[in-house]
Amino acid sequence: MISIHFQILLIILFWNSDCQIIPRIQECGLSCSQGIHCKSKPSSGIFNSFCHDAPASLSFMVLKSMKISTVMKCVQGSPCSLHLNIKGTLSLDESIRGLEICSLSLDTQQSQCTFVRFARKKSKMLNGKKVQVQFNCIEVKVAQHIYVTMKTVPNYCEVKLSQEYCVEDCRNSDVGKYIPACSVGKFDYNVDRARKIISVNISNSLRDQDYYVRLCHKWFTCEDTGAFAVIKGKESLKSVSLKYSQLLPCLCIEGWLAIPDARRIQLCPFENGKYYTKALWDNIVYNPATQTLAWEPACPVLVMVNLCRLMKSNDHCEDIQNSSKNSSEKQVKYSRVDTHPRLCMKFTTKQGSWVKCPFAHGEFPAWKMRTAAVAEQIQVFFTFQTKAQFSVLVCNRTQLASCESIGMHHSVSVGDSVSIAMSQEMCGSTICIQGWRTDVDYSVPLQICDIHCGFHGQTYGDGNPAKAMTHRMKSVHSLH
Repeated sequence: MISIHFQILLIILFWNSDCQIIPRIQECGLSCSQGIHCKSKPSSGIFNSFCHDAPASLSFMVLKSMKISTVMKCVQGSPCSLHLNIKGTLSLDESIRGLEICSLSLDTQQSQCTFVRFARKKSKMLNGKKVQVQFNCIEVKVAQHIYVTMKTVPNYCEVKLSQEYCVEDCRNSDVGKYIPACSVGKFDYNVDRARKIISVNISNSLRDQDYYVRLCHKWFTCEDTGAFAVIKGKESLKSVSLKYSQLLPCLCIEGWLAIPDARRIQLCPFENGKYYTKALWDNIVYNPATQTLAWEPACPVLVMVNLCRLMKSNDHCEDIQNSSKNSSEKQVKYSRVDTHPRLCMKFTTKQGSWVKCPFAHGEFPAWKMRTAAVAEQIQVFFTFQTKAQFSVLVCNRTQLASCESIGMHHSVSVGDSVSIAMSQEMCGSTICIQGWRTDVDYSVPLQICDIHCGFHGQTYGDGNPAKAMTHRMKSVHSLH
């Protein structure tokens, strides 16, 4: 367990890093101690990239140290900017003409190099003395990750200092207050549901600076929805209207200054439960070639997805076994799915459940189960536009969605029929004939129930009474 004193120390350290005041400069430049005259000029870094063997007299410790910090350049009438303040210490040697200081952005791989040259006469006189070089003209961005190197000129192998450095971000109060990239402004909004428009008003942004506003869907990043606008800095009325298609939980308003790497502000006002509407579950696609049913969420939502059978009697949708999936990824997919109108997808969140039936509109072929009475048997047959395999059984419906088998399974193909022998005990309101597809992984079981049987005596030519069973024709339209 972390001690209370250690916790307090961590809090103080983090508070200090956020509240640290960045030193100010009005001009950037180069300075060298010991009265040595030194000059700097930009360098490509190429001429000094190959190293040479150091003279035997030269110590590998000629470069003593390098320290990096951040300074803020603020000139009246111009925005402040951040610069690296690089201090290096070396021992002067007649074989060293100067230093090369380079910075590499680990984010963009862009580099800047500067060649620092010493006045030769003075440096010879101070041979072996330590000199400190300070350079602060490398401009950097907020939160930039920098790799800094310091090498001798000429570049002697193994005589080099390097260090990684992270520039303060907008959480630093000084940086957040004075650096334009951290100025995000403030906005409020109004929703016109009839016209499907969100009006956004901007305040507290920099004067004469353009401002971008857009609508986006927030995933790991905020993905563009196409609604995008620019508010000109010179305009007195800083307002814009953006069209939306659906008010979804992940729909956000994002704004930022029109400068490179500007800090962005997001407002996501539709995250509460009432925006978990049917539109969130609309993107269901079926591929007939692969018999694949897929749903791609419009928003990152924590949802349990099930295939289910829509019950005719009360519109309840009963889950199909082994079809539960979590929406941990951007797509939920089911392979080899039956296209029956009563096969649906159920979406369950903390806010409630929604059911979508992608085959309910007759766009895909649906199979039907029919029965007909022949003597003391019932013939079961299926109609469908394509080849398919089915299974049939007699069951006892103990609950609305539960039917327990009381007979053998029978297999049948489209165009064929199967005969089931019926007895007086099987004629009742809870006895059903159930059929389902077996050539797919996910199918809805359909039931024909409430089988009415009657036995009537009739005299034939031989005088023996004959039993005849009457059975009403049942079809898929009487399904439960």
